[in-house]
Formats: sequence, C-alpha cells, structure tokens
Amino acid sequence: MSDTINFPWGHTKRYNDFSTHFRKLFEGRVQKISVNAGFTCPNRDGTRGKGGCTYCNNKTFQPDYCDLNSLLKKQLEDGVAFFSRKYSTMRYLAYFQSYTNTYAPVSILRELYEEALAYPGVIGLVIATRPDCLSDEVLDLLEELSLKYYVMVELGLESIENTTLEKINRGHTWEESIRAIEETSKRSIHNCAHVILGLPGESHTDFIRQARIISTLPIENLKLHQLQIHKGTAMAHEYSKYPERFHPFSVDEYIALVVEYLENLNPQIIVERFVSSAPDNMVIAPRWGLKNHEFVAKVEKRLLESDTWQGRLW
Repeated sequence: MSDTINFPWGHTKRYNDFSTHFRKLFEGRVQKISVNAGFTCPNRDGTRGKGGCTYCNNKTFQPDYCDLNSLLKKQLEDGVAFFSRKYSTMRYLAYFQSYTNTYAPVSILRELYEEALAYPGVIGLVIATRPDCLSDEVLDLLEELSLKYYVMVELGLESIENTTLEKINRGHTWEESIRAIEETSKRSIHNCAHVILGLPGESHTDFIRQARIISTLPIENLKLHQLQIHKGTAMAHEYSKYPERFHPFSVDEYIALVVEYLENLNPQIIVERFVSSAPDNMVIAPRWGLKNHEFVAKVEKRLLESDTWQGRLW
C-alpha cells in the first residue's frame, strides 16, 4: 500500500492520532497543565468502597509542580512557567488529573473550574473522573462551560468486564461507563476513555472484544494503557503473593496487541496514547526502559511493515 493513502482521518499516519487532531483543532500549540485540587474518590472514602483501585498510586502521574499544598493559581503559574520556556505563545488546558475531579458539590466544582479558566492563557479544561461521578447537575455545569471553552472529560473505564472491575475495586460498573459516554456525547462535551490492557483474569480475546465493543459507543478520544504494577499499591502486594495471576507484557507482545487492537477500532476514535508512563523507580513490572515516543515509533513502524491501519478489520 502506498504511504500516501488518504485514511478516513485525513492524513497519512496509519492511526487517528491525537497530536495531529489537537494541532488542527486549536491551530497552534496547546499544553495540558496538571493540577491537584484535593479531590478524593468514592472507592476511597467508603461511599463505594475503601482503599481505592488496587493498581492506583497517584504519585506515578503527578508532576513535581502539582502540589496539593499549593493553591490552584500557584500550580497553574508554575506549570505555565515550566512550559512557556520552550514556546512563549503556548496556550493551556487546566488538567484536573488526580483522583476523581467531579466528586464534590457542584458549587465547589464551579468555583474551581472557573478559577482555572480565569488564569491567563488557559482556554479550557480536561477533567479526569469516574463514570459513576457524573450526576445530571455536574453534566449541566460541564455543558454550560463547554459553550464557551474547550471541555474534555476523561473517563476511567479501565475494563468492560464487571468481574474485572470488581476485582480491582473499581467501584463502578460497565453499565455506568456506557451511560457516562453517552451523556457526555449527547451534551457535546468532549470525552476520552481510558482502558487498561493486561488486567488479571483478562485474555487476548477479551482485549480485542473490548476494542470492538467500545467502537460502537460515542467515544471521541481513547487512551490505552498497558498494566503497570506500581510500588505502594494493593496490586503490588497481590503480585508479590500470586505472580501467576499476572502476565506483564514484553515490548513485542504489547506492540502486537496494540496493532491488532487498532485494526479492530472504529477509525473515528482519536487515539491519544498507547502506554502508561510512571517514574522508573516506582515501577515493579513490566520494566521496559522505553519513553513514550520510542514506543509510538515502534507501533508506527509495525503498522507500516504489516501494511495495516486503524479500523482495517472494523
């Protein structure tokens, strides 16, 4: 196949990639700035469980400037200072990333979101949350804000299997995930689904079935994560006692899985990432020693070598 084929997403990459989409959408450089607004989760405070998700250690994705003891304005200030050194004309999205960022009374959410949007250079919000923490009142607020600003809700689906969600102490169901996807789409709120490939008890067949099922839903953006076992988590304890329950992917295994997943994925879904990344000193397994861009390059090379592309089997 020619490298110049016009794929449904309008460029020559063999998957519908997020960075190209974002540059076209904003006609310039836009950077997410992570902020920690002090939220918790319903599977931590006892509402839906205790202890949080078995795989979760929030320190694995929280940048140094994102300090809970720092006011929201100061976190944005530090984030802008960090990124503006490279591009002075950069614009920003405030990324409410840590824990469940819609899990509070609507009055508090409005105050926090509007404070972030008032910061110079911030043109929108990215809000990480759980499917069970999007009440109609919260959706109304996000819909209202999305009329003036870019608003994306990142939904931690993690799996489509209720048995898996229960095992990892997720505290919500797949049916609640479907509702959250459909409600955000219905209200024209941008959405992004997170899934984890490699959770214990799930097979290769399950992963490809997942790709086909989520392809039928109004998902705009997708983040894939390989299961990483992080220090200080309940899953790390389980892994040390019952390693036979887990199969940490090798690099080649996961590349092959990502390529097959993409082949079965709706070409309209924009793929934001393929891999989890955490500080190396916090990762127990798998330990690849690869940066994100290095893994992406390997996937792109495999797609080209195999003459395949996102949605080929969809």
